[in-house]
Amino acid sequence: MLGSGIVGVACALLMRVAVQPAMNHTADQVVPAFEVKPDNIVHLPLGLLGFEAHKQYVLLSKADEAPFLWLQMLEAPHQAFLLIPPTHVTADYQPELGREDVEFLGLEAPDDAWVLNIVTLRPSGEATVNLKGPIVLHRKTLQGKQVIPLNAADYALRHPLGAV
Repeated sequence: MLGSGIVGVACALLMRVAVQPAMNHTADQVVPAFEVKPDNIVHLPLGLLGFEAHKQYVLLSKADEAPFLWLQMLEAPHQAFLLIPPTHVTADYQPELGREDVEFLGLEAPDDAWVLNIVTLRPSGEATVNLKGPIVLHRKTLQGKQVIPLNAADYALRHPLGAV
């Protein structure tokens, strides 16, 4: 049983696409059609863990899929990550960024940072969220980085979606 509410939505979104066994958090089929605009292109100069070669992404959203967003590879548009803002996962999520990450992203104030987490659908049908490796974007420049927070030990790599 997939469940209801936010867990059911995440499972439905991820099951709508064929998921690669070796990379179970990416969609390996054409992601639903979205309009790509220059103002939603995300630059990840270091790529994502395991996907370091991919630097350009587009951040996509649809009202009926909220609060989820897709981070689609521009170089490989058939692959995308399902993301969720951590406020929809847990109320007490406060990742501490190191000085190097803050400088790399050019963050001058906490409100400059937009934190998103990758959702994974497990073979069991359970949806989990990676709280140890959030993607942090600068809200104005959309330059980002997948970071390992200084307090990563406080968070789960496979936090159950819907668990608060």
